[in-house]
Amino acid sequence: MRWPDGWSRGPALPEGGWPAQRILLTGASGGIGQALVDEFAAAGAKLLVTGRRGEALEALVARHPGQVTALAADLTRPGDRAALAEAAAAAGCNMLVNAAGVNRVGLFESCSDEELERLVTLNLTATLQLTRALMPMLLAARHGWVVNLGSTFGTIGYPGQVGYCATKFALRGFSQALRRELADTRVRVLHVAPRATRTAMNAPQVEAMNQALGNAMDTPARVASAVRRAIERGREETQLGGPERLFTRLNSLLPRLVDRALARQLPTIRRFIGRPRGDTP
Repeated sequence: MRWPDGWSRGPALPEGGWPAQRILLTGASGGIGQALVDEFAAAGAKLLVTGRRGEALEALVARHPGQVTALAADLTRPGDRAALAEAAAAAGCNMLVNAAGVNRVGLFESCSDEELERLVTLNLTATLQLTRALMPMLLAARHGWVVNLGSTFGTIGYPGQVGYCATKFALRGFSQALRRELADTRVRVLHVAPRATRTAMNAPQVEAMNQALGNAMDTPARVASAVRRAIERGREETQLGGPERLFTRLNSLLPRLVDRALARQLPTIRRFIGRPRGDTP
């Protein structure tokens, strides 16, 4: 199948490979974000990176001189998003990697309005708004890319992650819908879903819970390597982890089976992240 200007949606990066890529990467001051910067820079790409922690961004610039520039920003602020879009245009970015996000582990009944608003605003609303702001630039590029970092919890609803799951389910739907809307353009839309990852965002009780449940946890470097491979192969949907791929398939085909499996995990989950039902404040 041929696409505009003779461009074929093949499995690999177009001519020029990574050195031809100009990437705007959000969430660069986080664990996975920093690993992505290292991965892409090692491949030869030029990056404009953003995040809230200026010191972490400056360290990335110093680590990759001549390849990485930084602009600290809060994606939830319209003015900061506008400044990022302007900087991305000046840098000639043709790839947007949406890696910014926040998690909140705990029982839904204990989640405050402020926590829910923070989850939705950063994980979803700001990501959609920034992507929309960059669409004219990406559509004008010879080869444009939108790469969204989702989660296994964008496919499997998980106890103790209700708000986070809601945002990641929505991000996966956004990725799929945008990919189909842009099917007759030169913009590729990829969605990569990591499983549990060992980052500073995890509270100690979350690490302990994952260990008690036997949940595998990847390093940020492993996630970054998988994202790079997904881009190189043009994989529109990537789920990390063999057991997680099987579980997401079961959740799609036999959700009641997954319901029962997760119900057996509830006592352990509650032990680490919340009070058992019946307890009073």
